[in-house]
Amino acid sequence: MHTELKTLARDGVLRAAINTGNRALVQQDAGTLKGVSPALAQRLADEIGARMEPVIYSGAGKVFDDAGQDKWDVGFLAVDAMRAEKIAFTQPYIVIEATYAVRAGALFTDVDDVDKQGVRVLTSTGSAYDMHLTNNLRHATLERSGTPPESFEEFRAGRCDAVAGVRASLEGAFAADAPDIRILAGALTAVHQAMVLPDRDDPRITALDDFVARAIESGFVDAAQSD
Repeated sequence: MHTELKTLARDGVLRAAINTGNRALVQQDAGTLKGVSPALAQRLADEIGARMEPVIYSGAGKVFDDAGQDKWDVGFLAVDAMRAEKIAFTQPYIVIEATYAVRAGALFTDVDDVDKQGVRVLTSTGSAYDMHLTNNLRHATLERSGTPPESFEEFRAGRCDAVAGVRASLEGAFAADAPDIRILAGALTAVHQAMVLPDRDDPRITALDDFVARAIESGFVDAAQSD
């Protein structure tokens, strides 16, 4: 298994796609990457004797778009059937919650209240919750805009009635300095996050899945979330 994984690195460098738009997985502190995704990338690099080189993205859609473009060797994305037509997934290493932020004066109290005729919902293009909303929103109008931070800023500026996002990212974007915005109770969807390889037919996904299983069983993933 280790021998297979070593071939992921080139010239001793493992390029890891890191999506900084998801605060549940990645946090930036004075230029330093923290969180479970960069921790897993570093653990994998250490295990195969490589140097981990983060390839920074501001949204999951951009990570997916670069799959097969020789931009990254291993990445972190939400499991999705459409994405699985192009890339290979391990088992999930974490399940996170997506929800909505709305105006403070809005009548919405739960995520189920949002899907109403005349309501406009903003989402980040290509995100896991964008895919969920595309398939499940029945009455509200869905609009898309760039990365999560970009969609949050457009919502703050007045666009749409609700904006979808990972709860941790929404809480980070609309903290105490945004009393005019509140985050709804309830989950829009549960997002299963996995490690990925940029080719769906890459046989090394079995070894990478084993790596994820060991990281979970050893308590490494739980520890990385609480750091």
